[in-house]
Amino acid sequence: MNAAMAQVPIHAGLFTLPGDPRGARLLAGHCASCDKYHFPAGTTCPYCSGTECSVEAIGARGTLWLHTVVNARPPGYLGPLPYGFGVVDLPEGLRVVTRLAESRLAELRPGLPVTLEIAPLFTNDAGDEVLSFAYRPARGSSS
Repeated sequence: MNAAMAQVPIHAGLFTLPGDPRGARLLAGHCASCDKYHFPAGTTCPYCSGTECSVEAIGARGTLWLHTVVNARPPGYLGPLPYGFGVVDLPEGLRVVTRLAESRLAELRPGLPVTLEIAPLFTNDAGDEVLSFAYRPARGSSS
């Protein structure tokens, strides 16, 4: 009998995990002093140096601001090729540099509505599925 494959985040504290009742979300810091969000979350605000930062789940949806497609494997990247890469504007006031789940350049454009997904990126040496986040075109948003 095979044990179920474990799922582990690529880095702790970046996003919600499958089964989280909040759904797919990034975990951002929110500063009580200046009311700005920062990602990844940290205990000190990168904008005002405030130290009263909470962690909040944000970024379920956004808008593609900038994009490209990566066809050559960068050092340390173990996921599939090609993959989309870009910057997504979030309604919370952040721009997030992110992997894109769509790798066809013709399907990507500035202003494209996107949704966050948490999905396996690769299988590690221990046999665990390593989860990462990416944005994909929202359903019904054709080029």
